[in-house]
Amino acid sequence: MTKKRKIFIVDSAQGAQSLQQALDTAARQGLVLHVPRGVYLCGPLRLPSGTDLCLEEGAVLRFDPDYTRYASNTVDVIAEDSDRALIIAQDARSIRIHGAGTIEAPGEAYVEGLLEEMGTYIPSRHRPRTLVIDRCKDVHIEGIKIGLSAMWTVHLIHSDDVVLEGISIINDRKMPNTDGVVVDACRRVSIADCVIDTADDGVVLKTSRGGDGAPIGECREIRVRGCKIISESCALKLGTESFADMTEILFEDCEIAHSNRALGLFSRDGGRLANVTFRRLKLECRETPEGFWGSGEAITATALDRRGTQAAGIIENVLFEDIDGLMEGAINLYADRPGMIRNVTLRRVDIRQQPGRFNACRCDVRPTKFDLAPSPDAAGRANAWVRGEDGKVIGLVPYPGGMPGVFASNVENLLLEDVHVSRPDPVPAGFHPEPIVILQDQTSVWS
Repeated sequence: MTKKRKIFIVDSAQGAQSLQQALDTAARQGLVLHVPRGVYLCGPLRLPSGTDLCLEEGAVLRFDPDYTRYASNTVDVIAEDSDRALIIAQDARSIRIHGAGTIEAPGEAYVEGLLEEMGTYIPSRHRPRTLVIDRCKDVHIEGIKIGLSAMWTVHLIHSDDVVLEGISIINDRKMPNTDGVVVDACRRVSIADCVIDTADDGVVLKTSRGGDGAPIGECREIRVRGCKIISESCALKLGTESFADMTEILFEDCEIAHSNRALGLFSRDGGRLANVTFRRLKLECRETPEGFWGSGEAITATALDRRGTQAAGIIENVLFEDIDGLMEGAINLYADRPGMIRNVTLRRVDIRQQPGRFNACRCDVRPTKFDLAPSPDAAGRANAWVRGEDGKVIGLVPYPGGMPGVFASNVENLLLEDVHVSRPDPVPAGFHPEPIVILQDQTSVWS
């Protein structure tokens, strides 16, 4: 294999225009573009086919906070109200970003206030995602650091053969919707040995709709291993956008700390979630304020309809194996009607359950159909929560008879093998006296 020659960009004062020109030139000539130590002020960047970008240690790409500058980097898949990105690759092949340098997003510029009750900032309505890989093939992102995202950090859309290895994502834990890595309708994706610390989901798989309203594709053959994740929401997750199938998914050998939910599957939009394995995972789950979905659950799988025109898809053939750690919520498996969740195995699961700082002892089934309607009190997060006439957040409900260690409702063919939940003795107020509660043929509540 012929080793590529290197070229360097050396003038940080010229900023984005110089960097974009250098990217285009290097890709056209088959060269590695090295960015040396220094701070480079950037506007929108587009990665052409053949990009080989090395951010050397101490190199910082610092992006302009002006949202209007990124109108040329638009994306068909809308995230919240975001339709653009700081860096984008579209319909490109053979892209590599590597090195020990940093991509610095302008997240602080999109904070409009603090909602103390919910524990979150009030974000600007329009915020750019940081890095979007859209309809690309053969993408490698290795070693770099990404920080201070205003919105989703790395969004992979309808792309094939993607490797993320050894990257670090550090965001502000009060900034909503700053998911670490979003794998959206992709095939053959490997995410390994990454560090993710963020307010929203850590690694999340989705199957979204495009601008025409149709699903953009399935999610298949995704592997996540050896990652360390801190998340104020769900660390390793499928859904909630689930318009097409997600199958052949493997999460293994990861460590999850200080997360509201560790492992989650959420079926809402018609796609099937199947053949999913969570294996050899260590976790720590803590309660957060109501503004973040979840209630300290180690494992949660929920299936319920939220659209009158489309029933939720089936969750089936799911294995949780060799899972241990701590939770302040429960293991929660909830289907709004029988048959929506089936063939689930928990094997060698050892969890210590303790009261949280809120001692809420509630089952969180969000998002529900109510979360599709904008809420005037959600402070920039229209689908985060909606309050009922009683003033309480809809979808946060007490467990019947108190919070057990394992709660399953309307789950078919649930197998528990060597499952142990250690609890305080005597059990605290709000806890169910039984460690395991399994209910069948329950009446639909949320669909």
